[in-house]
Amino acid sequence: MVNALILAGDKGRDGVSKALLKIGDRYMVDYIIDALKECKKVKDIYIVCDEGVKKVLKDRVKGCINPAGDIIDNIVFASECIEDKHTPLIICTADIPLIKSSAIEEFVEECEKKNIDVGYPVIDKKLNDEKYPDVRRTYVKMREGVYTGGNIVYIKMEAIKNCTEKAKKLVEYRKKPFKMGRTLGFTFLIRLALGKLTIEAVEKKIGKMFNVDGRAIFTKYPEIGNDVDKQEDIDFVKKYLNIV
Repeated sequence: MVNALILAGDKGRDGVSKALLKIGDRYMVDYIIDALKECKKVKDIYIVCDEGVKKVLKDRVKGCINPAGDIIDNIVFASECIEDKHTPLIICTADIPLIKSSAIEEFVEECEKKNIDVGYPVIDKKLNDEKYPDVRRTYVKMREGVYTGGNIVYIKMEAIKNCTEKAKKLVEYRKKPFKMGRTLGFTFLIRLALGKLTIEAVEKKIGKMFNVDGRAIFTKYPEIGNDVDKQEDIDFVKKYLNIV
């Protein structure tokens, strides 16, 4: 079993939470909550959100947690607010309305089978192109193929603090190549850029850096990575949900 944490702190240009974008007659976050509620592996659902989202959700989740800063701060603060420290957590964003309970269940089961600290879904470009040919994603070339990542993470509660400081540095350095190179190693980054790295090599690098057993989890559900950022994304979601 896992608990679920939805990150719903992002706001649109109008200052309103993206979680409250309307898709048909429902809020975007409702689709994620429904998928989590239908998943047999999910125990309780929590959400990091502002007062606007809190008013809309009412009793749909176990707890609403106020934002505490950036994404890493929010995860750490939320983990401290959740009383159950023994059940692993899945963390997902509020902008993947095509997600289904079957995708979440398979992902959690794979993480449990491997008995890992951290799990991250990986989606093959061929699979995404086949199922959603009109969606545009950012891909990374690895030695095994071309992949994109998902918007959900599995993590054991005790691993969160181990990852915090270095994770904040990676977020901070994402637009500072030299500092990122010093943190990850320039050879590692060059091999990544050239598509010469294996997924296993990345797992080992991340595991050593964060002192965790972290694995890539291959999924057959590209919906895990199809997030909504702009109007054309909403149109895309409506098309596949058959919403006029």
